[in-house]
Amino acid sequence: MLMSRFNALRQQHPIFHYHSYAIEQQDEQILLRFVFSVDGLGEFCPTTTIDTRNLVLRNALDSPLAQDLVFSLGLVELVSYWKCACPPEIVIHCGHLNCDEIDWWKRLWYHGLGEFFYRNEITVNFADFVHVRCESPMLPRAASEFCSGNLGLVPIGGGKDSCVTLHLLSEMKRDLLGFTVNDQPARTETFAAAGYSPEQMLRTHREIDPMLLQVNAQGYLNGHTPFSAIVAFLGLFCAYLIGADELILSNEASANEPSVPGTDVNHQYSKSYAFECDMNAYVQRRFALPIHYFSLLRPFNELQIAKQFATLTHYHDVFKSCNVGSKKNVWCSRCAKCLFVYLMLAPFLTEVQMVEIFGENLLKSQELSGELQALFGETAEKPFECVGTIAEAKAADAMLRGKPEAAQELLREWNAEHNIPPKFLLIAERMLEYVSTVA
Repeated sequence: MLMSRFNALRQQHPIFHYHSYAIEQQDEQILLRFVFSVDGLGEFCPTTTIDTRNLVLRNALDSPLAQDLVFSLGLVELVSYWKCACPPEIVIHCGHLNCDEIDWWKRLWYHGLGEFFYRNEITVNFADFVHVRCESPMLPRAASEFCSGNLGLVPIGGGKDSCVTLHLLSEMKRDLLGFTVNDQPARTETFAAAGYSPEQMLRTHREIDPMLLQVNAQGYLNGHTPFSAIVAFLGLFCAYLIGADELILSNEASANEPSVPGTDVNHQYSKSYAFECDMNAYVQRRFALPIHYFSLLRPFNELQIAKQFATLTHYHDVFKSCNVGSKKNVWCSRCAKCLFVYLMLAPFLTEVQMVEIFGENLLKSQELSGELQALFGETAEKPFECVGTIAEAKAADAMLRGKPEAAQELLREWNAEHNIPPKFLLIAERMLEYVSTVA
């Protein structure tokens, strides 16, 4: 039924258009505009604003490189609108991609929409799910000009992972700015708990075109998109503006595991090592920019990160990872994400401490018993949330049952597949020394 709906929508709406992008400098902000349309459906005009108060902009907003970065951001933005009808052709009117670059974007869209296809019961292949045509000619690439500010830009999610990254970077005394997309209290509060001032946060705000919600309400397709790829390209543009040499993520090794065992369907694809490597390669080939995109936590699993975070008590009252409760700045304590974070931290904190954070012992909740089974791999798929591996969930459970030896291999683990620059490695290695110590 859903597959027939997919095919009918593609016939009814055969072409998706990426018409234009624009960069406007206004009082204390930069406004980014995009214009997309779907044949037979209408036009979408999303915007993103960048708060420039307290920022030193070291690189030109009107340079060809700035234009190309925003054009590329639009190629991620368009996914949210393309997916409502999944037109078989995308026509790009405002920029050019060569064949290799088209394949690069198709790979991001295809894997980034893996959950969307799976949950909507849509069967597609990489070659034919969409075809891309560029109507603008290829222009000579301008030489990249980049004025470095000798600092890093760190996306802040408000959860335990970005807190651990801030802790590690504080040991290194690296100059940095925080970075948020659609700021929430937990993000501001965890950044403040790390010792940074509000002036050291680079805030952006992304507005979805309301028409998308209207067409979804009319029965057009909806589902998960690769939001972390938005963070990547918007972060890259902001890093260019301020002269940041690094865009420092907090994605762990566990993000590589599929959400549906035995498939490539991964809720966290745009947090994976595969995407991280692709992103770095694209930055070098397309933009020739000396900005390094990497995760400082890639060598670690969720259990190791939880052990380190358990010692950082100044974050415990302010961190939040719950998507359901994010707008109210609370743990909803009824979703798989809350349950997973509880499970990871419980072996390293007392029950009293855990209840102070979450309001109750989530492991005793009958309402969450099905989610717990899914975390343990006892169902066909893991929860479609940013949760860790089945092995990590089982190890944490074993520790709570008085079998700490079951987790020792995971706590000593070091994932060698990472992109951490040499000057940052020492602080990661020091974390390994702590989390691998048998207490």
